[in-house]
Amino acid sequence: MFSSRTRLPAAINVLTERCRSLREAGVPLLDLTSTNPTEVGLFDIEPWLIALSSAESAHYRPEPFGLLSARQAVAQNYAAKGLTIDPRQVVLCSSTSEAYSWIFKLLTDPGETILVPRPSYPLLEHLATYSDVRTSTYTIAYDGAYFIDIDSVKQQVTRQTKGVVSISPNNPTGSFTRRAELDALLQLDLPIISDEVFSDYCLQACPPDLPSALGAESSLVFALGGLSKSCALPQLKLAWIVVGGQKDLSYQALARLEIIADNFLSPNTPVQVALPQLLDFGAQRHAQVKQRLLRNTATLRRLTENSPVNIWPTHGGWSAVLRLPLTVSDDWALVLLDDQRVLVQPGWFYDFTDDRIVVVSLLTEENDFAQGIERLVSRASRAT
Repeated sequence: MFSSRTRLPAAINVLTERCRSLREAGVPLLDLTSTNPTEVGLFDIEPWLIALSSAESAHYRPEPFGLLSARQAVAQNYAAKGLTIDPRQVVLCSSTSEAYSWIFKLLTDPGETILVPRPSYPLLEHLATYSDVRTSTYTIAYDGAYFIDIDSVKQQVTRQTKGVVSISPNNPTGSFTRRAELDALLQLDLPIISDEVFSDYCLQACPPDLPSALGAESSLVFALGGLSKSCALPQLKLAWIVVGGQKDLSYQALARLEIIADNFLSPNTPVQVALPQLLDFGAQRHAQVKQRLLRNTATLRRLTENSPVNIWPTHGGWSAVLRLPLTVSDDWALVLLDDQRVLVQPGWFYDFTDDRIVVVSLLTEENDFAQGIERLVSRASRAT
């Protein structure tokens, strides 16, 4: 009766079951996994409510790519970063999940393949499944620094390969795509889907050498962004695709995307009307979030100094990757939950192959973060 796309997992994973049981029993947990900016003490409701109160929001104009005023606001936002974008290159949608779905529909026929990075956030495989697309993984390798293993990309390319996803900075590794890596990907002559939702959150003194894949003049490039991360406003549900690369290809892509977008017409009018104000407000909100990330990063370094907890370098984004001692017989995430009442993401959630890896959110409220890391370090120290 139901499609194979919606097949349910055979069982809930043990960590999820254990966490649910503890919460139902009223056991307090230190949650180091939250990436919801509206739930970690950073939420100011008044400015965006005012922005949404315009009378113009009462009028519906079904534009496939969104209101021109909103698309111009996105272009101006890129201009502030030194990137010249024509508003006609901008396609508005409700989320980056929807953006992926539209691009997969644009580039692939059922059963064809999109290359995705590993490790990475597991959402991509689900989005591909719902679009009848297969995924094949290439490696984000680590040798003291993260890098795209270009050989692993080339090994995965077949006649069925129709695009490559590049996430910069990657979630959860925080590694930015380098210019040389993008150049190598462009040489494959495949469309590049560049997920840049966390690109405003560089946590290093030196900015990345590639602010966006939109500087490419060859192949076909889709750069993704949105309010959810750049302005920490996920509840307002507005994202964008900027189409770049070789001009003739980008014109063809936009013509076909217009047909897809016209069938959905998903961005809501009040947010589109308010977008210029929201992006201005977002600059303040972005600064607030970034300060939280930097303070928690400093706390993490201080509390793990001279401990068996190894911090893998985080150049950007909202997460930190930690490597713990290989001295426990169980999953480290389960050990920390059971012994310390600290919730972290296990590395396998992101397809890390190292059993010692856990991932924590740098967006966590600062007192909770410090307490959680202290407990984590204490348990890791006892394991050595």
